[in-house]
Amino acid sequence: MRVEIWSDIACPWCYIGKARFEKGLAGFAHRDRVEVVHRSFELDPGRAKGDTEQVIGMLARKYGRTPEQAREMEGNVAANAQAEGLGYLTEGRDHGNTFDIHRLLHLAKARGLQDELLTLAYRANFAEERSVFDGSVLADIAAEAGLDADEVRAVLADPEAYADEVRADEQEAARLGATAVPFFVFDRRYGISGGQPSEVFAQALEQAWKDHEPAGLVPVGGDAAACDADGACEVPPAGAPERSA
Repeated sequence: MRVEIWSDIACPWCYIGKARFEKGLAGFAHRDRVEVVHRSFELDPGRAKGDTEQVIGMLARKYGRTPEQAREMEGNVAANAQAEGLGYLTEGRDHGNTFDIHRLLHLAKARGLQDELLTLAYRANFAEERSVFDGSVLADIAAEAGLDADEVRAVLADPEAYADEVRADEQEAARLGATAVPFFVFDRRYGISGGQPSEVFAQALEQAWKDHEPAGLVPVGGDAAACDADGACEVPPAGAPERSA
């Protein structure tokens, strides 16, 4: 069985959703027969490469909030991340164009190291003071994931390397009707949008295992926080970890 996950490294709910999905997968009896494929989705594709800004400032500008309100928004997301055992910095993080990261994730997929790179990139972006939008930092992270350093530098130096693969993923997301991430597709039959609870992912795995024949996407689970194609990320009410039924 194949599970495809459209996500962006700049999306906090993708970071949280990955952890929740993995918890659901860990309890699935047939987990060793599940292929997980991560696919590309850019939240801010119009942002120029090298144009970065601090997350607090970006949130305040995007949502028309004060810096203090933006910090409160980040604090609420951080509470959800920490509830899943994830590190989350609410200050000092950058926001920028993620196209190069997606290109390297496709290189990592070709080398069998996609999940390793994605895990390290999420950690660097959300839990460590390492900017994944800095080419040299990104190259170091890719090498830590096990990729060949020379090959990584060659891909980063060639803006067309794996660019078609990134665009193909994004076109496929549009064809499937994905307007927000994370977006999970189980055997091209069941679709889940947002950072759902791990129980929802467990249910989807069980159901998809029973029905292997693809027959159009069937939504599973209720509404859950996600980041949409315009880069807007939902935030749960203050003081309440995000949960969905």
